[in-house]
Amino acid sequence: MTLLGKAVVAIWNDITPEGRENFIEWHNREHIPERVAIPGFLRGRRYIAEYGNPEYFTLYEAADPTVLTGQPYLERLNNPTPWTKQSTADFRNTIRGICNTQYSHGTGDGGFLLTLRFDADSADRARLEKLITADLERIGQLKGISGVHLCIADTSASSVETAERKGRQVGVPNWIVLIEGSSVAATDAAGQQFADAFSAYAQDTITERGLYRLEFSLIDLTAGAIDIERKAS
Repeated sequence: MTLLGKAVVAIWNDITPEGRENFIEWHNREHIPERVAIPGFLRGRRYIAEYGNPEYFTLYEAADPTVLTGQPYLERLNNPTPWTKQSTADFRNTIRGICNTQYSHGTGDGGFLLTLRFDADSADRARLEKLITADLERIGQLKGISGVHLCIADTSASSVETAERKGRQVGVPNWIVLIEGSSVAATDAAGQQFADAFSAYAQDTITERGLYRLEFSLIDLTAGAIDIERKAS
């Protein structure tokens, strides 16, 4: 299906081996529920890599970009729980972006998600966005593909220093393409088709690619109504 709302927080991270079991329990029982309880947060999902780095990918969908720079979210970021402090100490190679959803289309949620991160010259944004959207429209029709999305990071919002982030090096992605599918083979093939097409008009752009399997998902029960209202507006 389409991404819920008009903005996302996209996070990639590794976890130390000794912190893995705690990370999963914390994410399932405290962190994702805490985030989804923030007004305007509509859904949280965690994935684990079939291939690619970092090993974990987490996606939060929000009603609009103001939710991700607003006081309720910043209040949580600046007042991490003891369990959050313990768990994030085991994070490694973290990449986090607060992004606007530029294009999103789909028929449902896929069990597998391919992510592509790449940098692009802001002066070339209009051209690239048009070409990428056209490619995603085509790829969204492939067998086994349930959703295709383009998100572009707000670098300023993504770089805000908070208590939860303090002491950790966090990279910021620029452009993100997400392709959802029902199998590894279908999702990977669609990702390769996109990468081949993309290389023809963005030859100097280096992409980081990973294929992830869904581990956990939590949706705000009001998110469906909000999404219907968004589509109608």
